[in-house]
Amino acid sequence: MKVAVRYFSRGGNTKKLADAIAEAVGAEALTTEVPLSEDVDILFLGSSVYAYGVDESVKKFIAGNKVKIGKVVNFSTAALVRSTYKQVGKLLKEKNIPMAEEEFYCRGSFGPMHKGKPDAADRKRAAEFAKKIVG
Repeated sequence: MKVAVRYFSRGGNTKKLADAIAEAVGAEALTTEVPLSEDVDILFLGSSVYAYGVDESVKKFIAGNKVKIGKVVNFSTAALVRSTYKQVGKLLKEKNIPMAEEEFYCRGSFGPMHKGKPDAADRKRAAEFAKKIVG
C-alpha cells in the first residue's frame, strides 16, 4: 500500500501532527508545496484554519494534483474552528478525489489559547489514528 503525507502549517501545529503520522505509517511528511509524483492509495492531508478557511497552498495542492489518489484522510489543527474537514472535502469533491469519513483533529496553540497544543498525547493519538487507517 502506497501512503503519502502532505501538510501546510504556518505556526508548526499541523507539522507536529504530520511528523507523528508520517513516522507511524513509514512515510515522509512533506509540505503541500511538494506535489505527489506517483499514485497513492492513501494521502494524509493536513491543514489548519486561518481566518475560517484553509490556506491557498492547500487549495493549489488539490487543484494541481495529477495522480490517482485512492482516498484522502484529513487531519487538522485549529484554535477556534472545529476542523478543516468540510472545506477540504468540498475542494476534493470538485476534483473527484474520494475523502475518508474518518479524520483526526486537535486544538492548536494560537497566542495565549491552547498553549502547548498539540502536545505529546495529541501526537500519540494522531500516530495511533494513522496506524488504524492503514491497517
